[in-house]
Amino acid sequence: MKLRTVAHARAGDKGNLVNISVFAYRDEDYAMLVERVTEERVNELFRELITGPVTRYCVPNLCGLNFVLQRRSTDSVTRSLRLDAHGKSLSSLMLSLEI
Repeated sequence: MKLRTVAHARAGDKGNLVNISVFAYRDEDYAMLVERVTEERVNELFRELITGPVTRYCVPNLCGLNFVLQRRSTDSVTRSLRLDAHGKSLSSLMLSLEI
């Protein structure tokens, strides 16, 4: 099953840091997110887009996970010619994760 089946996501960035938050639709699915949406799995999913380690923060009161990813400084919004330099579509990629 894809992550999008049980959760929604939001993404944003500042310079070379990307922040992606994932929230369970139902409180009872949060434990599964914690178990299956790990730093290692997210690092593998974004391996071609990031340069540094992935850091995960658990936010149990909101049934959410927050991931911080580092990318090349040339990919930041002010230095890139990429169509989606802001990284907003990265939440869609996150939701394609097979859990």
